[in-house]
Amino acid sequence: MNLIQVFSLSFDALRERKMRSALTVLMVVVGSSLMVALNGLGAGFGAFIDEQFSQLAPNIIFVTSAQAENAGPLGGGPPPAAKITLNEAVVSRIRSLPFVDEVIPSYQAQVTLESRGKSADTTVFSIDPQKLYVIAPTIEFVEGSAIRQNDPSAIILSDSVANPPGEESPFAVVGQSLRVKYSFVDADTGKQEEESKSFVVSAVMEPTGNPTIDNAVVFNRISGDALLQKSGKYDSLLVSAESGSHVGIVEEEIRDLYGKDIGITTATAILETIQEFTAGFTSFILSIALVALLVGGVGIITTLYTSVMERIREIGTMKAIGAQRSFILALFLSEAMIIGILGATLGMGLGIAGGYVLVTGFASQDPGSSGLSPVFRPSDLASVWGLSVGLSMLAGIYPAWKASRLPPIVALRRE
Repeated sequence: MNLIQVFSLSFDALRERKMRSALTVLMVVVGSSLMVALNGLGAGFGAFIDEQFSQLAPNIIFVTSAQAENAGPLGGGPPPAAKITLNEAVVSRIRSLPFVDEVIPSYQAQVTLESRGKSADTTVFSIDPQKLYVIAPTIEFVEGSAIRQNDPSAIILSDSVANPPGEESPFAVVGQSLRVKYSFVDADTGKQEEESKSFVVSAVMEPTGNPTIDNAVVFNRISGDALLQKSGKYDSLLVSAESGSHVGIVEEEIRDLYGKDIGITTATAILETIQEFTAGFTSFILSIALVALLVGGVGIITTLYTSVMERIREIGTMKAIGAQRSFILALFLSEAMIIGILGATLGMGLGIAGGYVLVTGFASQDPGSSGLSPVFRPSDLASVWGLSVGLSMLAGIYPAWKASRLPPIVALRRE
């Protein structure tokens, strides 16, 4: 059996039925291109997350107070209270643990900024400004910035606050004054109260990849304690281990001290959770693309089966002049293979282009994802290509078998 002859005859048969063949190839193109684009986007998103978290300090542990369960019926009653108060006593106790390098207390709250007739709601992260380098070692500031550690009127803005996405002019610049307002409920009277304080922008942070500070403003703990009405009760502690390898040990020591009364989170745990979510989401969207590819397989079955019915006399003639069943089988299987190869190859190019189009769409919606780009690994591309061609050939087995089993006499008598 001459394989070149088989492929030549198969290609001629597909060319005679241009429209039907093109539509069948298109089904394979759609499925394979979707798989390539979504696979590349998923891999790119994973790489983007890894890159962002690589900029975080791997030795930092985030400690918060766990919330007591609400005793009210059906979730009613007052808001749950913290199981433990994070104060200087807790800070000193954790600081005394082995392998703990530093404990950085912080206040956090939602505030409103007012600047030149504009207002913006954001998060305040009140810590010693010099400790920003512990949280984000790669942090950089715009030109003219200055870290004034002991100045209670100095405020540091993140880039997203100073330069809101989509705005032509900045919200605030270095050296400008602005006002911070904080609303709260007075514990004694139960009334809504408001505190406000004027600050001067001393620095603007460049994006760091750390979500804790990339969308926040920072001022020192003296101002935070007074403005946010904290009375020395911290919202969180950032515990710096001596090295990343000691994080697990320090986490266990803190857990031994406070049990479930305290919440502990590490950068590694956050990364693992996001990676698990990303993997699950990628698997889900790839399953949708696989369905599209299976639809293409059904199209191949329909096309080739119809072709068998239309070419019964041709098959009978080939058998009458000596063509073996294996030749007929190979002829129709090669048609399915050609459809699969054309569809998979075109799908590779379309999928790669589609991946970049999807990323451009994400970047236009979320400027924070501007560093995101699709990742097309050769192994992934080869897997999708092989799957597309394999499913195409699998879809062609029944029509090819049907053609090879036609008795010559019956085929020649067919009108």
